[in-house]
Amino acid sequence: MERIQQELATATSVDDFFGKAGIFARLFACTLEQMMEAELTAHLGYAPYAASGRNSGNSRNGKRPRTLQTSAGDLPLAVPRDRNGEYQPALLEAYQTRTNELETKILALYAKGLSTRDIQDTLEELYGVEISPATVSTVTDKIWGLVEAWQSHPLASVYPIVYRDALHLKLRRDGRVQNTAVYVVLGVDCDGGRDVLGQWVGDGGEGANFWLSVVTDIQNRGVEDIFIACIEGLTGFKEAIQAVFPHTAIQRCVIHAVRQCLNYISWQDRKAFVADLKKIYQAPTRAAGETALLEWGEQWGTQYASAVRVWERNWDDLATMFDYPAEIRRLIYTTNTVEGYNRQLRKVLKTKGAWPTNEAARKLLYLVTQDITRSWGTPIFNWTKIRNQLAIRCDGRFPG
Repeated sequence: MERIQQELATATSVDDFFGKAGIFARLFACTLEQMMEAELTAHLGYAPYAASGRNSGNSRNGKRPRTLQTSAGDLPLAVPRDRNGEYQPALLEAYQTRTNELETKILALYAKGLSTRDIQDTLEELYGVEISPATVSTVTDKIWGLVEAWQSHPLASVYPIVYRDALHLKLRRDGRVQNTAVYVVLGVDCDGGRDVLGQWVGDGGEGANFWLSVVTDIQNRGVEDIFIACIEGLTGFKEAIQAVFPHTAIQRCVIHAVRQCLNYISWQDRKAFVADLKKIYQAPTRAAGETALLEWGEQWGTQYASAVRVWERNWDDLATMFDYPAEIRRLIYTTNTVEGYNRQLRKVLKTKGAWPTNEAARKLLYLVTQDITRSWGTPIFNWTKIRNQLAIRCDGRFPG
């Protein structure tokens, strides 16, 4: 251990740390062996060479070699054993042969939004090791293949509900920092599970051609049908998705439409304006909603014509929800499902300044997404009832 600590002070290259005979490989092995020795002491109930171990019925019985495969190569270990064969290391599950040890720690810290400098400081504090930011970047660069594989991963054949939303990052492009949109498409599959279908970095001029390429990408990865697409109103997506999936119903996000209206409303009128607006989207039927829309337009149209036109112009897409029962309507009238995912992304991204490249941003988005989706084990609330309603409403399109 002392020799390893001396080498830590003089190591300079990446291979010195992470190579097959690198410092961390041997430090990791040394640490594991010491922990297993402590485990065996606890198992036997006495320390090595202690008098209390005489005639105890079990004793130490040397060590057996074992190879642990790591990202740096095969790592030899000396696993202690007892004479009765009862001791099994809790640190190494039976037949476990692979671990990513420190690289996993670096990627986990990176996924929490820590910069390479922050990771450098954290590792120095925890392990007493000084790693250059370039070394951390080398480790994170190893996941780029996973990022590309995930972006093209196969999808389910049918998604009853799909949501689209965007978040914004600052990227360096052409020598200047630009506010750039990253578009996210999230789907609910036939079992009620959520799946992030992909993330696409925009160029600031997105239109129908851009969205057609996104939808075609989704189709090429296995999607054959989408029942309902919930969108927040960006131009071109409706035309693109209906060009590829002509039977898809479009539901424009009601909350986004409300926010868009409020841009035209003075502060003293907002409370009354929103109270009247709720009568439209909380109506029990489409007919009742249309009646409320007419009355609302007559009341506010003269003073706030631009706000009223937002709803009158987009009414067909805003009113799609009235064609479905209350359980489905609750899911589709807003894009809150994907916005909740985006909020978790922003918690990490807000600590960052400008990104040097698209790839750097996508690496972190991928890692954070993997962290978020680990908790998506349970289906959408009340999904069995919703599935039955969708099977009736979309007769013949539900698989099976």
